[in-house]
Amino acid sequence: MDAQLRPDRAPVWLKQLVDAIEAGGSAIPRRLLSPRVHQRGGDDQAAVLILFAGDPRATQLPEDARVLITHRTPHMRSHSGQMAFPGGHIDAADGGPVNAALREAEEETGLDPDRVIPLALLDAATTGGSNRRVRPVVAFTPEPGNVYPASEEETDAVFFVPVRALVDPANRAMLGIKEWAGPAFWAGEYLVWGFTGVLLAVVLDLGGWVRPWDEKPGDLRAALARSANRER
Repeated sequence: MDAQLRPDRAPVWLKQLVDAIEAGGSAIPRRLLSPRVHQRGGDDQAAVLILFAGDPRATQLPEDARVLITHRTPHMRSHSGQMAFPGGHIDAADGGPVNAALREAEEETGLDPDRVIPLALLDAATTGGSNRRVRPVVAFTPEPGNVYPASEEETDAVFFVPVRALVDPANRAMLGIKEWAGPAFWAGEYLVWGFTGVLLAVVLDLGGWVRPWDEKPGDLRAALARSANRER
């Protein structure tokens, strides 16, 4: 059996995000990705954990609000060098996407599942490249403890990115190749784009934290060349 969602335990500053997901926002990533990737039906194949941390007593976005991100090692066969939320394949023993996301996060980042409060699910969306149906799990932790590259074959960097940095217009871009463009974020020297960039853009918007930024499309290849991603 899958772990239970506990939207009632969301801190006040995350309540707008959880309410917006439940009110229909869960379908937005799938809709945004559909012009680029055919959105398949069927069972969930993988899950990712969109984990927020921050002051559980805050009523507005706290200064320490942050999101967990990983960098996939450049020698991986799929999505090598890309920035990603922790996650992976849903095994039969998981019982569902929440347990799968928590298990994968522990394996990749050392995150203790007992510290995590699952809050909501976004609709499963099909990714480019691997063409898998991935279920995003939105969660919160009042205190994540130490996170690190627990599986160095998969990830070589694990860190929290401040939400205030992500919504800073200087760190946002719309990047693409030819006729396609999608949201991207600078996290220090790393560039978050693609499936992860879309999910990040959606949760920041639903949370009510987005600031006006320049949405004029730019060159993805040029941005990647000056990033630390080392993507193939």
